[in-house]
Amino acid sequence: MKSQHLLIVLFGASLYWMYRLYEPFLLTMLIAALLAISTANIQCYFTALTKSRFTGSLLTTFLLAILFFVPLGYFLANFTIKLNNLDPDILAKIDYSLRELIANPPSFLLFLKPYLVGLIKDLQIGDLASKALSYAGTIGSYSAGYLKNALMVIVFYFFAQFNGDAIIGFVKKVVKLPEDDNQLLTYELSSVMSTVFYSILATAMFEGALFGVAVSFMGYNGILFGIMYGFASLIPVVGGALMWLPFAVYEYSLGNTGAAIFIAVYSVVMISIIADTFIKPVIIKEINVRFIKSSVKLNELVIFFAIIAGLATFGFWGMILGPAITSFFLALLKLVEAKSVTV
Repeated sequence: MKSQHLLIVLFGASLYWMYRLYEPFLLTMLIAALLAISTANIQCYFTALTKSRFTGSLLTTFLLAILFFVPLGYFLANFTIKLNNLDPDILAKIDYSLRELIANPPSFLLFLKPYLVGLIKDLQIGDLASKALSYAGTIGSYSAGYLKNALMVIVFYFFAQFNGDAIIGFVKKVVKLPEDDNQLLTYELSSVMSTVFYSILATAMFEGALFGVAVSFMGYNGILFGIMYGFASLIPVVGGALMWLPFAVYEYSLGNTGAAIFIAVYSVVMISIIADTFIKPVIIKEINVRFIKSSVKLNELVIFFAIIAGLATFGFWGMILGPAITSFFLALLKLVEAKSVTV
């Protein structure tokens, strides 16, 4: 056997066992790498400021943990505690109010009655109280799993930031693409991922803050519910309704009709229409121009469906993976187009 053939066999065997060894961490490592690509400009800023790549990577990792993981950990911990202290009487009031509202809706909601009667018939809100402890246990175990996963993402993220140049240089040597093609793929992917990541984070924080301020004036924990609304808003179309609708129903069940109408109208008009429809595109444009300084023209409809597909396929992390896979595919198409033109 020639030495080259032996080397190929040994490399294939080692690659297989490396895959088996790191299989449980592959998705975590991919998420960390994509986040590192998305925030590379922040790492470069901190590195230039501190004159140390290690310190710059450490500061970027700390910032990511504070902005992204701490709020979700805070939400999961508080939500578990609230489920443990769930009051069955409140659920009974909500159940009664919902059935009463659907049985005798106001005139402007009469068209919804045929659709909601069957739904409420199968809905057993009272069962939630008896199952609250099991739900709390499930969410508690999920919280522990999430925090463990988040810790692994942060660790891999730091190493991806600190060793990013060496990793990219090694990949370039192995792939052996022309330098122009390497730059095109790297530029397209990093620009799109940075814009998507920053816009998702900025709009979630902005809309969460709007909702948190509103409910804090109603006597609720504005920080907790603002975080919940921010993460719910990541789900396209129905995200915001997952938060304001239960609030409106709860206030209505307590007899606070004015508060229920306020939170519904405020959320639809102020957040869904004004903030999401008119202010969000401005935020994305400003991020793209001021921070990314990219000439990449994002098609918001493509990104919209990429996030939906990512969430449906990969769950929570799909909001990162969906746009990443889509943007990489579009970058490859652009590369193929450029090659065909030159030919």
